[in-house]
Amino acid sequence: MRGALNLQDFEQAAVRFLPKPMSEFVLGAAEDNTSLQANRRVFQSYELLTRVLMNVSDRSAQTSVFGQDYRSPFGLAPIGISALLAYEGDLVMARAAAEQGVPMIMSGASLMTLEEIHDKAPRSWFQAYLPGDEAKRLALVDRVRAAGFETLVVTVDIPVWSNRENNIRSGFSLPLRPTLGLAWDGLTHPGWLFGTFLKTFVRRGMPHFENSFAERGAPAFSAKAVRDTSGRDHLCWQDIALLRQRWKGNLVVKGILSVEDARQAVAIGADGLIVSNHGGRQLDGAAAPLRVLETISEAVGERLVVMMDGGIRRGTDVLKALSLGARLVFVGRPFVCAAAVGGQIGVEYAIKLLHAEIDRNMAMMGVTCLDQLAPSSLIHVAA
Repeated sequence: MRGALNLQDFEQAAVRFLPKPMSEFVLGAAEDNTSLQANRRVFQSYELLTRVLMNVSDRSAQTSVFGQDYRSPFGLAPIGISALLAYEGDLVMARAAAEQGVPMIMSGASLMTLEEIHDKAPRSWFQAYLPGDEAKRLALVDRVRAAGFETLVVTVDIPVWSNRENNIRSGFSLPLRPTLGLAWDGLTHPGWLFGTFLKTFVRRGMPHFENSFAERGAPAFSAKAVRDTSGRDHLCWQDIALLRQRWKGNLVVKGILSVEDARQAVAIGADGLIVSNHGGRQLDGAAAPLRVLETISEAVGERLVVMMDGGIRRGTDVLKALSLGARLVFVGRPFVCAAAVGGQIGVEYAIKLLHAEIDRNMAMMGVTCLDQLAPSSLIHVAA
C-alpha cells in the first residue's frame, strides 16, 4: 500500500493480493468489457478550461446532498460480497467514509447485516436489489426503515443477470462453489486466506447474503445452495411508485441512462438518481454515464439530485462529472481494493488521495467552490 499514489494503484495491488476468482469478480465486467473500457475512455473526450490569478486560497470541495454536508463531492459505491474481499469489508468502508466525511452506499449483496452497519456508521446509505415478489419487496423496505437508514438506493438495471464470462473462466460464482482450483487460489494468496477468509469464519462464522430480503439469504459458500434472484424481469415503474409510497426517506434510483427514465424518476417522486451502467457489469455496450450526464441533468433540472458513477479514477474525472451536472459521484472498485489490501486505513488513504487531487485541480482551474463548475468549464474533443 505504501506505493499507492492514486486509485489505480490500489486495483493493481489487489490483483496481487486477492485470489484470481475474487479479483476477476471485482475488476471484470460483462462480455467483452466494452462498457467498462468506455467508462474510462469517455473522460478523455473532455478537456478542462483553466482560469489564472483567481485567488483560490479559500477553495473548498464541500458539497451538500439531502441536507447532509460532505467534505468531498464523491462517495463509495455499493460493492457486493465486500466482506469476502476484505475482513468486515462493509464496515471497514462505512467507517472510513464516515471518518473522512463522504457518503458510503452499502450493497444489497452484502454479507454483513444492514443493522450492524447502520449501528456503527449511521450516515451510510443502503442499496437494494428489489425482490420480484411484492410482499418480499415491502418487507425489505420495512426492514431498512426499521434499521434507521435515511437514504434508500434502488438499483433498477438488472431485469436479468448479465453474461460475465470472466467470472466463469476464473471459477467465480455466487454462492462460491468449493473446488480444488479455488482451494489452490486461496493457498497461493496467504494474506487473503488468513487475513480475510479464515479470520471471517473463525470470528463471524459462515457468511450469508444478509440483506437481499427481510430475512437471511443463502450462504456465501455452498456446493448446492442457490441464491434467489428470480422474478425481476416483470418489475416496472409502477412498482417503484408503490415503493415510494412505502418509503418516507430519501429515495434514489440507480441505473439511469436515458432522459425518459430520468423523467419517470421525477414523476414517481424520487429524490435523486444515479446515472450509471453498473460499472459495465450489465449490458456490454451500454452508453458511458458521462456521455449522457449533461442531457439528463438538463432534463430534470433541480427537481431531484443527479449523481453519477462509472469510470472515475482521478480528481479531474470528478470535476468533469460535476461540470456536466452531477452533484455527487460514486467510486466502487478502487475503494474495495483499498479495503482488501489495507483495511480501514487503506480506504481512508484512498479517500484522502482523491480528495487531494480534487483540491489541487480546483486550484489549477481557478475554482474556489463546486458551484462554479459548469459545462463551460470543459471543451469536448474527439476521444
